[in-house]
Amino acid sequence: MYAPRVFVSMTMALLAFAIASYFINGSILTTFVQTLICAVLLQVGYFIGVLYLVRRERMSRQEKATDSAAVRRKGDASRHDDLPAKAAAKLEIGDH
Repeated sequence: MYAPRVFVSMTMALLAFAIASYFINGSILTTFVQTLICAVLLQVGYFIGVLYLVRRERMSRQEKATDSAAVRRKGDASRHDDLPAKAAAKLEIGDH
């Protein structure tokens, strides 16, 4: 979520809501109150969306850290045991 784009989009949505609300109600005060409530609801939704994205990213990074730590532990244990087998697997022998 790119913040300036969100704010511009939110402003346009609020403007459209205010115009529609004014044509429906015909009252500037009612339109203002309803638009203010709509703005608060949009901000709450944006805040919840940002929290969700941050939480998802944190969980993803923790999962990657756990996976890489497990690979490192496994790699340390078998690093010296299979060295000749690993070297032999990388050799390409063929008729030239």
